Amino acid sequence: MFLKSLEISNKFGNIRLIKFRAGLNLIVDETPDGAAKETGNNVGKTTVLMLIDFCLGANAKALYTDPENKKIEHTQVKTFLLETEALIKLTLTDILDGSTSTDIVIERNFLSRKHVVRKINGVQRTEDEFLEELTNCLIPGHYGKKPTFPQLISHNIRYKDLSLSNTLRTLNEFTRDDEYETLHLFMLGCTFDQGELKQNLLGQLRVEFLFKSRLESQQNRSAYEALLNLVLVEIENLEARKYSFNLNTSLESDLNYLAELKYKMSALGAELTRNKIRLQLVIEAEEDIRKGRANIDVAQLRSIYEDVSARFAPIGKSFSDLVDFHNQMIDEKIRYITKDLPALRTNIAKSEQDLKALVQSELSLVRKIEKSGSIEDLEALIVELNKKHRVRGEYEKVISQISSVDAAIEELKSNLSEIDETLFSTSFESAVQAQLNKLNRHFATVSDELYGEKYAVKFDRVKTKTGQQVYKFSAFNTNFSSGKKQGEITCFDIAYTLFADEEGIPCYHFLLSDKKELMHDNQLAKIGKLVERRRDTVQFVASILRDKLPFELNQDEYIALRLSQHDKLFRIESSENGELAN
Repeated sequence: MFLKSLEISNKFGNIRLIKFRAGLNLIVDETPDGAAKETGNNVGKTTVLMLIDFCLGANAKALYTDPENKKIEHTQVKTFLLETEALIKLTLTDILDGSTSTDIVIERNFLSRKHVVRKINGVQRTEDEFLEELTNCLIPGHYGKKPTFPQLISHNIRYKDLSLSNTLRTLNEFTRDDEYETLHLFMLGCTFDQGELKQNLLGQLRVEFLFKSRLESQQNRSAYEALLNLVLVEIENLEARKYSFNLNTSLESDLNYLAELKYKMSALGAELTRNKIRLQLVIEAEEDIRKGRANIDVAQLRSIYEDVSARFAPIGKSFSDLVDFHNQMIDEKIRYITKDLPALRTNIAKSEQDLKALVQSELSLVRKIEKSGSIEDLEALIVELNKKHRVRGEYEKVISQISSVDAAIEELKSNLSEIDETLFSTSFESAVQAQLNKLNRHFATVSDELYGEKYAVKFDRVKTKTGQQVYKFSAFNTNFSSGKKQGEITCFDIAYTLFADEEGIPCYHFLLSDKKELMHDNQLAKIGKLVERRRDTVQFVASILRDKLPFELNQDEYIALRLSQHDKLFRIESSENGELAN
């Protein structure tokens, strides 16, 4: 699918209609150097990319929320979008230069509840239905599977810091290697149906390892078993001393029962404590995962974005295209991690009730024994014996918990091992390398044309923190200058689109890229020529400052939209509210 048009309107009428062509499409800020310095050069060229992303499911709030502090909102932008009932309409098409094209029309506004507009081809959708339809338009039947739709299109829409500085790792900084593994294998066309199961198993494995580390924070299992053996010897000696007293039968029976009660209370108390620890661990794990939601994480990343926007371009929108993906991933992990919570809470409640009953029995028995007139030495011995039984119960429970965790870890590792037998088999690895070779032929050809260097992508087998193998893909060149890195990223995006078409892998044919002024004029000119030659496959949309635009690209046919300080994107600067940077 290609971009056909982006229309901005509100209840007063049409504001902008941006038409896109095959090949190169530039969004140019024409503000003179002096004026740009006065106002921060925020005219809305990056906002165009953000609005396209918004139509493809990204969150709206970033358009009017301060990227440095999410609690601060740009009131004028929010007022314009909400009170004037701004509507964004994005039209995608399968053929740009043909009369028999199939269009997909997406409409979204910024209102909520019954006033929300969330349509695809004129049909109103719920939030889930909207994402499902977008997914199925790209890959029929893929909704609900991994990688998610926002992950799949993350390299097509590059205006966020992470995607502008990383060729392959275009998701948020908290994304794990196993999640990237699933995404990159899918992009290569290497079908692996168990990728989602592997991610879930690895999530459970991390929880079990965390629980084990808590249990063994003082000593490991071997040390607890050694300590338990010593306690058992001490109990045996104390029992022998107790039996040396000449006590009546009734008192002996009571003392034995008291010891038994102490042991039961100790074991039950230890079990209750462990269950509470495990409950807290699961809750903490759930809370930690929830902290990965966009409304928490975006603030940290936006601070970087605000600094950049102050010098180059407006950044009003957060990393919203990751919200849907990230929240679905979080919900799935929470479901797996918290599935034992009801049983844990039931066990804790029952243990507390049972422990209360044992305490009452102990109090009654202690009173009975005290009335028997037992000697002080026997009382001291009994106190010591009860203490040892309590310690014994604690050690046995810890050992039992560690054994249980070890068994769970082994079972998870066994399940992962079965998956890895296929994933890391010689045949599958050869298939991955074969697909990578096809991609690299395009990558090397494109990069050689632009830079005289042949870039390529490789993969390595690496181990996660839990010791599991994953494929990790990377471009094996070391470019650190921002301009050249942007060129490498552009080479990859173009090469991947050519590769995907060649292999019949579903993909969008448009590439959105911000801050092209970081690249050298010569590189930009070469990209323009390359994209124009491949206009039937690649549609390249880039924002750039006019003074950084090469002469040969400063042609009306290549420029989709011209903006300036006097003609900003939303055209609010002349309204009664005063000038507004967007």
